[in-house]
Amino acid sequence: MGNAGESSAPLLGGEGENEGEIEGSLVREAVEESKKLWKIVAPVVVCRVSSAGMNVVTQAFAGRLGELELASISISVTVVIGFSFGLVLGMASALETLCGQAYGAKKYHMLGIYLQRSWIILFFCTLLSIPFYIYTTPILELIGQPPDIARQAGQLSLWFIPLQFSFVLLLPQQKFLQSQHKNLVSAVISAAAFLLHVLISWILMHKLRLGLVAAALSLNFSWWITAVAQFAYIVYGCPLTWNGFSIDAFSGLWKFFKLSLASGVMLCLEYWYYRALILLAGNLKNVKTAVDALSICMNINSWEVMIPVAFLAGIGVRVSNELGSGNGKGAKFATIVAVLNSSLIGIFFCCLMLVFHDKYGLFFTSSEIVLSLADKLSVLLAFTNLLNSIQPVLSGVAIGSGWQATVAYVNVGSYYLVGAPVGIFLGWIMKLEVLGLWTGLIGGTLVQTLILAFFTARCNWDNEALKASARVTKWDVPELSKQGS
Repeated sequence: MGNAGESSAPLLGGEGENEGEIEGSLVREAVEESKKLWKIVAPVVVCRVSSAGMNVVTQAFAGRLGELELASISISVTVVIGFSFGLVLGMASALETLCGQAYGAKKYHMLGIYLQRSWIILFFCTLLSIPFYIYTTPILELIGQPPDIARQAGQLSLWFIPLQFSFVLLLPQQKFLQSQHKNLVSAVISAAAFLLHVLISWILMHKLRLGLVAAALSLNFSWWITAVAQFAYIVYGCPLTWNGFSIDAFSGLWKFFKLSLASGVMLCLEYWYYRALILLAGNLKNVKTAVDALSICMNINSWEVMIPVAFLAGIGVRVSNELGSGNGKGAKFATIVAVLNSSLIGIFFCCLMLVFHDKYGLFFTSSEIVLSLADKLSVLLAFTNLLNSIQPVLSGVAIGSGWQATVAYVNVGSYYLVGAPVGIFLGWIMKLEVLGLWTGLIGGTLVQTLILAFFTARCNWDNEALKASARVTKWDVPELSKQGS
């Protein structure tokens, strides 16, 4: 990241233009930039909501089976699957930097090679996570989860082992398509898979009453059908950026791994942060009620946060494309427009959550105790939604610019040296229980957001454009060397 020091020349307009003409030009440019963002964001919202919706639908059906079943599937989906999903999503985000900047620099042949490198690295990293699934029960018991919840969640986790490999195929493909503005197909495929998942879950869990095993089978099928359909599109619909499998994918794996690892650490620390809330709640009084209420709030938040997360993807693409093409000021302007767009949406959802504070839990459960606790958490949930409308956008700017390693340190300090200790202090020492736990964790997110805002405001975008050009040149493989198979 550079310090402030870029040219003071206005982004738009010449010296002869008056103030009104400049303001009119800025408005037009902001509208055009918003259109570019929403062409990326809107399909990503559909894709994210559909993907998250499959997990939410599964938990909703499980909630009708009983509190133990809801708590078990919540632990499995939110924590166990969340572990693998966060790891793969984070490491795959290296493609947002590399593919986006290469596409902006018109090095189209490199996108397919980057995609294959990501598959190779993520496959072996995912293999290493299998013991986590096998020993889920003793791990959950070790960190204080009740034996009945830990045992059932551990049984479910074994069924979810194939699921994590669908992430290896799917998530890098999404980054690959996003970087070249071809994410509409991902939205269509994800939406179709979501509808199919609802149908399969209804048949297996509601009509046939096959229990939680049916939940695992339906999730496996839905995620895998999404990944395979998307791969088929890439093979036949991306002739400019996909030229078949190449031996060049096996070169430069170490430096690719280092950037992937930095991306993984950056986003995993963030992604796992709120998942840790569920685990910490397992040590509170009335654990089933606490876990169920928090799971409901986390699921509602996961729906709303899909829009800011889509802005993360959108601004990551816009910034990386602009920096790759050498346009630092364009990257800066895109950042400002994205923050404004996402913040307005965050304010809307914050107000919506406050209005319907006692209604949203009815989708998941009919338990009066759980609904009452979820209602008490509604103010914190509303503030979380507001804060999450800004923070993901700033993270997207960091990814598009290649700042992952620096932001990883920021996340460690904000989340685990500030947020988690404060949450534990308020939750246990001050006896505020769930309210204190969540308040502390929100504090960590606030600290992280303020630091990222400072870095972004002080960034020298012209220098970032030069760094992007150097990165693309350094990582380039001559086009003549690619060989399809």
